Amino acid sequence: MTTATVPLSDTMAAARRDSAEFPVLLANHAPMILVAMRRLGAPDARIAAWFAQYRQAKKLYPMPAPVAPITGADWLDHLGDRSREADYRAFMRAEIHRLGRAATLRRYLPALLPGIGASATHPLMRIAYALLADDDDEIGAALGYWAACFLPLPVCTGQRPDTDDPLAVLAGVGAIPGARDYDPGSHLLWHHIRTVAALPEFAPVGGRLEIGQGTLAQMAAVGLNLYAATLDFAALHVVTGLHWCRLLLPWLDGPEPLLRPYWQVVAALVPYIGFPDPLTPAELDEMRRLPAPPWEEIARKAIASEDEHDISLTFSAREEEKIYGDPLYRVVAARRLGLLS
Repeated sequence: MTTATVPLSDTMAAARRDSAEFPVLLANHAPMILVAMRRLGAPDARIAAWFAQYRQAKKLYPMPAPVAPITGADWLDHLGDRSREADYRAFMRAEIHRLGRAATLRRYLPALLPGIGASATHPLMRIAYALLADDDDEIGAALGYWAACFLPLPVCTGQRPDTDDPLAVLAGVGAIPGARDYDPGSHLLWHHIRTVAALPEFAPVGGRLEIGQGTLAQMAAVGLNLYAATLDFAALHVVTGLHWCRLLLPWLDGPEPLLRPYWQVVAALVPYIGFPDPLTPAELDEMRRLPAPPWEEIARKAIASEDEHDISLTFSAREEEKIYGDPLYRVVAARRLGLLS
């Protein structure tokens, strides 16, 4: 069968047979990018061709073999054990079939959310896109991925919120001892998250923010500002990650269990981004007036790209502009794709 005749459902099924990471411990974006490409308007043939190229270029490989069945009694015992990816995926898929989607998410997400830094938040991406695609098999794969790569963050005990401004939380990271001279041991984003989060004085950071119904929109504005100011790789993930949070929030009882640990992850990435100064309101307004091309042109350029982050940012930025109405999303997407200097 040639890529020209492969329907999206078959390409998705093929992508699901691969491990969620590839050497060395990098996130496999394929299942999520296939969904984004379809939403951007890519035909089946282009999606299949993109997947074939990505699989070869990244040297994706199948999931590791099962070790032993995971059960409801011991599922917490193996969190963070990447060798158990197949076991966790099988367990979560079976739970969705047994309990249904909503009940499975209510049962397992509360324990998984504190490990949201897993694989640099890409399990969050995978579950958000699985929900968008209305695909229970993908939801099971995403939950299994999250469990196998679980990355715990410091527990905020006794810390009372002292601000409702997400930017203020990030601004305080530079004063944490060790935040400017830590050694993550590798270039991997989740190693940076893990190392900064382990600094002795980082723990209170997660408890500083007062979280309410408007917090997600505030975070989105801060994330967009950071990316517009820096065009940094980690800041890109803040913009896209807040889109993923928005897609997952309707399945939760409230925003705090998701947004608090997510903003801890963002705070842990501030040193990687370089402790950037945010753009001023005047600078933001000037950037918004730049002559970015229409979304249709940006989407066509993204669909033609082999870079997963071009596609991810374009789709998330377009969707976030629909919610928040900020034309700066279109400007940063155009800049990412070389359509605007």
